[in-house]
Amino acid sequence: MSGKVMLCGTPIGNLEDITLRVLNALKGCDVVYAEDTRQSLKLLNHFDIKKPIYSYHEHNKSIAGPEIIEKALSGQKIALVTDAGMPGISDPGEDLVLLCIEKNVPFEIVPGVTAFSTALVGSGFSTAQFVFEGFLSRDKRQKKKHIERLKFEQRTLIFYESPHRLKETLKLLLEGMGNRNAVVARELTKRYETFRRGLLSELIDFYEGETIKGEIVLLLEGNSENEEKTESNYTELSVQERYDMLLAEGMDRKSAMKTVAAERHLKKTEVYSILNR
Repeated sequence: MSGKVMLCGTPIGNLEDITLRVLNALKGCDVVYAEDTRQSLKLLNHFDIKKPIYSYHEHNKSIAGPEIIEKALSGQKIALVTDAGMPGISDPGEDLVLLCIEKNVPFEIVPGVTAFSTALVGSGFSTAQFVFEGFLSRDKRQKKKHIERLKFEQRTLIFYESPHRLKETLKLLLEGMGNRNAVVARELTKRYETFRRGLLSELIDFYEGETIKGEIVLLLEGNSENEEKTESNYTELSVQERYDMLLAEGMDRKSAMKTVAAERHLKKTEVYSILNR
C-alpha cells in the first residue's frame, strides 16, 4: 500500500472535540509528527494510542520535512499534528503541504476545530466576510505597517496574539485604526473560556491591570465607511480638524499628532506649531 501524509486537526482545548476520523487516522498511521511531542503525547495517551512520535516544527522543518517525505515514499502513513487546531494554519504544516505537492506525495486533510473560526462565530461580528491575518509581527515597526495596510479593510479582522503582546497590540490598533469595536476571545473551549467585548479603548483599560494568560484570538470590526478614505481625503481637512477627528476616535494626543504629521508629510514639530498658533 502506498504511503501518504495526513494533516490531522486536534482539539484546541476540550479533548471531546476530536473527531472519529482523526482518531482513526492516528490509530492507523505508522508514525506521528508533532509540533510539540510532549503536548501531543498527552493527547495520544488520553485516547490510548501508542505510536512513535517525532518533532516537526518551525526550527527543524528543513530536516524533518524531507524525512517525512522519504517515509511516505517508502510506504508509511504519517500523521502530522500541531499543538492545537489545524496543521498549516499559522503553522509550518503549510510548508509540508507544498513539499508533498512538489514531490508528488499523496496527502490527506483530516479536519478538526480551529480557533479563529470558533472565535469568529462567537464574536458577534459579521461572518459573511472576514479576513484571517494570523500573528502580527513581533517587531513593533513591522506590526504598525501591517496595521496601516488593514486600516480601511471592511471585513471582520481576525488575529492570533500572544498574551504577552496583547496590551501593546490593542494600543497599536487604536492608534492605527481608531476606536472601533473589538473582541478578545481567550482559552476557547477550555474551562476559563472568555469573550471580552468592547471598544479598543475599553479593552485597553480593562487589561491594563490584568495578568493575561492563555491562547488568544483577537477580532476587530471592519471599517464601517462605505468608501475608502485616503490621505487625499484627509487633506481636505485642516490640520486642526484632522487632529480633533483623531482625538474623537479615541486616539491620544501624541499619537494623533504623529498620525497627522505622517499624513501631511510634516515634521511633528511643524504640526505642534500649527496646533498651538
